[in-house]
Amino acid sequence: MPAHIEKILKFYNVILASASPRRAELIKKIPWLHATVFPSAAEEEPFCGGSVADYVQTLAKRKALWVLERVDGTVVGADTVVSIDGEVLGKPRSPQDAENMFRKLCGRTHEVITGYCVANHAKNVVNFEKTYVTFGAFIDKIVYNYIDSGAPFDKAGGYGLQDSELFPLIERVEGDADNVVGLPVAALEKTFKEFIEWL
Repeated sequence: MPAHIEKILKFYNVILASASPRRAELIKKIPWLHATVFPSAAEEEPFCGGSVADYVQTLAKRKALWVLERVDGTVVGADTVVSIDGEVLGKPRSPQDAENMFRKLCGRTHEVITGYCVANHAKNVVNFEKTYVTFGAFIDKIVYNYIDSGAPFDKAGGYGLQDSELFPLIERVEGDADNVVGLPVAALEKTFKEFIEWL
């Protein structure tokens, strides 16, 4: 088999540097790609101001390269944050923290930004995707039931767009909804194809 073709076929088998089950499901939406999971243990420094897009891209690259140091192949790293008024909302640490996040988000439009990195030992590409989400007014029953379910505590911003119990709160999504869940599938697929053309 010609070396060029062998490199391309090898590329179709990628490594997802994430423990997120949502990202593992989302990457399956690229039908010609086969992904295995190797969670990254790269250090994630807290946001200390500046560009949120730069921040998530830095974390995505750090995750990808941490895995690339330990395996051979093409690695995908990603990091998603919720941002409003220049503040980054991470995963809530308590029910009160989750409620505070909902009070900030409800009745407003916020940004969901995912940085992503595709890397192998020859090249890496880093980019980001931004989606705008608008929540309606704070509804006690919906918010408190959602918090009591435990759902917010493993999600940036304390919510999952895919969670049906929150649908009454969500007024509008502008951009890629997959990005809000954790991985901008369309943008990532485009990056993969550009990567293959480079090979």
